[in-house]
Amino acid sequence: MFRKGQATATAYLFLAPFLISTAVFFFYAFGRAIYYSFTDFNLFNTPKLIGVQPYAAVLADPSFQRALANSLIFALITTTLQTIFALLMAVALNNRLRGMTFFRSAWYMPSITSSVVITLIFLWLFQQRGVVNYLITQWQTYQPLLLTFLAGLVASQVIQVVAERRRGLPARWTDPALAAVSTLAALVLTAALVWLGITEPRDVPPFDYQYFADKWITLGGVRLLSIPLLVIIIQNTFTTVPTLMLFFLAGLQNVPAALYEAAEIDGATPFQKLTRVTVPLLRPVTFYVVTVGLIGTMQMFDQVAVIGSAAPQDTLVTLAYYVYANTFKAGAAPVNLAAAAAILLALIILMMVFVQRRFFPAEGR
Repeated sequence: MFRKGQATATAYLFLAPFLISTAVFFFYAFGRAIYYSFTDFNLFNTPKLIGVQPYAAVLADPSFQRALANSLIFALITTTLQTIFALLMAVALNNRLRGMTFFRSAWYMPSITSSVVITLIFLWLFQQRGVVNYLITQWQTYQPLLLTFLAGLVASQVIQVVAERRRGLPARWTDPALAAVSTLAALVLTAALVWLGITEPRDVPPFDYQYFADKWITLGGVRLLSIPLLVIIIQNTFTTVPTLMLFFLAGLQNVPAALYEAAEIDGATPFQKLTRVTVPLLRPVTFYVVTVGLIGTMQMFDQVAVIGSAAPQDTLVTLAYYVYANTFKAGAAPVNLAAAAAILLALIILMMVFVQRRFFPAEGR
């Protein structure tokens, strides 16, 4: 009895740091946020209960409505993209090839890089005179040559495959040996046309698109997605895919190789093996990845804070940033509105996870 009690005390002693930090920084903070959301607290006055007025004020605030729309669109698009790309990357890196350990480490690098650094790099890439606009300008300049090369490549590949099949040889459209010959033929063709003056680079003005301006993708006159938020979606997908890829990669280690061998014997294509074997068996991992992705994207804050005034606020504001901006506003900050928005954000996330768990369970029924 004494030893059992001693073991329990030892266990609680080791758990104490986690339990204390959770109680202080989660349960106490969450309780205080609920309390402030029903008061008129502004950092400098004594809180006074005023009922649900803060919730009504937040829901009627156009800035909150824009933040809610931005957060939902960002969560939907980013979670979808990062889940698909993480699965495809895991399948690609699950092959046993020489140097695969290096490629796995290289692909994981964006996840361990500071999000502030990545955001600054993307700010530089998407500047008016940044790398993206430079590459688009180069594409427009050399478009005739590139299209000539691609046309020559496709034509040469088709001619070679058709010729091989007429000889009774099983040539594939993606045969690497034939593709190498086609590439060389396309290069010679392009060089010859340039030398003869038939095709040449175009003289085009620099591409000066402003990615961090007040520009939107609209549908029926309704603003759906801003271009600055689209840039953050690309960045967030780039940085989170490697982390989520690890979960899929771990799940793939438990998929029996015999299933793939049986599928190959039945004549299944790589796409059929992916959709009929890999995806169904990774359903629990997919559920976890989608859940983590939804929670993370709904709480997206750091990229918006780093970009700051580089883009109009309405184009980037999210629920987490709306809470931050109202809490740390200069002077008498409407903390009650920020607390109400934080509670609404928590309820939205809980509802999304509940709906996902209800209609898209981790295990098949």
